Order: sequence, then structure tokens, then C-alpha cells
Amino acid sequence: MPPEDQESPKVTGNFTSARHEVHTLLTWSAPGRPFEKKGREYFANIFIILLAVLVILFLFSQYMLMLLAIAVVFMTYALNTVPPHNFHYKISTEGVMVEDHFFIWQELYDFYFKKIHGSEVLHLRTKSYFPGELTIVLGEMTKDHVKSVLLPYLPYREYVKPTSLEKAGDWLGKTFPLDKAT
Repeated sequence: MPPEDQESPKVTGNFTSARHEVHTLLTWSAPGRPFEKKGREYFANIFIILLAVLVILFLFSQYMLMLLAIAVVFMTYALNTVPPHNFHYKISTEGVMVEDHFFIWQELYDFYFKKIHGSEVLHLRTKSYFPGELTIVLGEMTKDHVKSVLLPYLPYREYVKPTSLEKAGDWLGKTFPLDKAT
């Protein structure tokens, strides 16, 4: 216990000048994920594939896998019929904010752009395993403008080698299209 006749040190002065100011560099609103409305043929093809898979799984008495297949098809249906709501994105001198989640620059690794369903999408890779990558739809924002804002903070990758899973998905999509052949 400190002696009673000594006063505890008091902090005086304005310490906000010791830190650098946080400035918002860019803000915009855009859908939370790339979205493309699917037609009736797409869902009919998925349903036919589901029936074939369910018959095979039933013959091998794999009831839990049958439930899993139904759940995956339901999730696919939900994601392709319900449009995403708009998210608010903000890039500041401290990092990137997506809705209520803030990622400081030290948590981010690099960035690149990709076109998905006709929408330009910013991919921010993180250093940690989870979430691994942030996908941000640019909406009305231009790719060059976002790139010029991010370059002082993160390295830009013009090309990111696709993983084997992405290659397999692209091959399946091209070989067995579920939509009308265009």
C-alpha cells in the first residue's frame, strides 16, 4: 500500500497526437457475394443428379450420406435463389472493415482480383488459416481505384495459381454444364 501522503502520478496532456490518425480511404456498399439467378433447367438437372446419387447411396445403406447429399442440394438451392443483401465495406489506414469485422493490415497477406458471375471481386488473403481469404464484391467501385488504394499496404498478385480443387470444379462446370449450353 502506498503511503497516504504521496499522490499517485496523474496523466496529463493530449496523447492522441502521439498516435497517427486513422483516415478512411474508401467506402462502398455491394452485395455480400457474387450472385447469378439460376434457371429452371439448372435446378432440374441438380434434382436428377440428386436422385441418382440417393439411389446409389440407398443400395449401399449409406443413410447419413443420403442426408448429407440432400442438405448440400438444399444449400445450393437456397444460395442460388435468395439474393445476398448489401454489405458495407471500408478501407482505412488501419485495415479493412467488412460490416462489423475489422482486419488490420498485419493480418492480411496480399490481394488479387477475379471476375465471378460477371462481377468484379476483390480477394484479400489472410495470414491466418481462418478465414484464409476475404471475398469482396466491388459493385460500382472500379478495380483500378481499389488497387491504387490497397497498393501502399499490401502486395498485388496479377495471377494466383488455382488449386487442384478449383481446377476440378472448373473442369466439371465446363464438361457437365447444369445450365443451358451457351
